[in-house]
Amino acid sequence: MSIEINNESAIEVDEAAIQRLAVYALDAMHVHVDAELAIVLVDEGAMEQLHVQWMDEPGPTDVLSFPMDELRPGTEDQPTPPGLLGDIVLCPQVAEAQAKTAGHTLTDELLLLTAHGILHLLGFDHAEPAEEKEMFGIQRDILVGFAMQERRR
Repeated sequence: MSIEINNESAIEVDEAAIQRLAVYALDAMHVHVDAELAIVLVDEGAMEQLHVQWMDEPGPTDVLSFPMDELRPGTEDQPTPPGLLGDIVLCPQVAEAQAKTAGHTLTDELLLLTAHGILHLLGFDHAEPAEEKEMFGIQRDILVGFAMQERRR
């Protein structure tokens, strides 16, 4: 699996943990080992520009996902085809504020946002209540499974 992480923000983050979470999430969703994912961390100004350009909404946001080959989750017997999963853009400054509100670390928030972004790349959404229940349930399962794996490291 090719996962490129580029931190263009002014905040130091645990890129190795983000990388491990991405690998775990893609494995859990049965994404082909030859799939490619890019994760970029940007400051609030850059995120605001992307948010306005792509979502027509003001202000910075926490995470944006830009799917490329429209890959969907695979199964154990039939993983997704190889291809470009897409790009996830994270804003550590927004994530830091959310982490404080939620009572956890910046790393925990960035891991949650990375899982969330990956699910969006795989076609999940949360616009409707049933979609939200499904997506957030899978997201929770990924984060819990990843946390268990991390404890065994």
